[in-house]
Amino acid sequence: MRIAKEAWPFVLPFAAASVVLAFVAGIGWSLATAALGLGVLLFFRDPPRSFDGDPEWVLAPADGLITGVETVTDATVGEGKLQRVVTFLSAFDVHVQRVPVAGEVVASSFASGRKVAAFRADAGEVNECHTTVIRRDTEADGDLIGIRQIVGLMARRVVCYLREGQQVRRGEHLGIIKFGSRVDLLVPEHYEVVVAVGDRVRNGATPIARPRPPQP
Repeated sequence: MRIAKEAWPFVLPFAAASVVLAFVAGIGWSLATAALGLGVLLFFRDPPRSFDGDPEWVLAPADGLITGVETVTDATVGEGKLQRVVTFLSAFDVHVQRVPVAGEVVASSFASGRKVAAFRADAGEVNECHTTVIRRDTEADGDLIGIRQIVGLMARRVVCYLREGQQVRRGEHLGIIKFGSRVDLLVPEHYEVVVAVGDRVRNGATPIARPRPPQP
């Protein structure tokens, strides 16, 4: 299984400590430290994901539990009303995020803030976050899709790999939240959202929304 490169500054100290403890404190302490390091390593696992369906589908940017589907306004992403799909990442979920649609990155911005619990309703407004906006290049050309990586109590930093002006493909890596907690997906109001609160989703594999077909 692939491991995100951000893992090694956290994991290597555990490996080094395990080796030292094997000599100075005994095999029990060494194994316990190695087990802790393995647990940290699992935060950064990056399993392969794929989706061969209709390119119009917007895919889940993150693994986790859907905790909210609501209509909002967000000038950072675009004008008018949007649908926001909130994914909560537990300590056991994959913490890598993937690009939900193909297109051009038209905005990529970091906002400092607090680190309140990600399950709080106001976490998306007050917490430190990084927002990426992608303009689609499929038949839904021109539609803006927003992805917001949000820290929480355990998360200390969001990392986004994308830059403004970059062309991206659906399913490629977007970033990671180090010990992360919440990712919001924002799609236009006229999109059909096919997930509901309580559903579990996987990044780069679970369809979330698509444009509704034109009315006859």
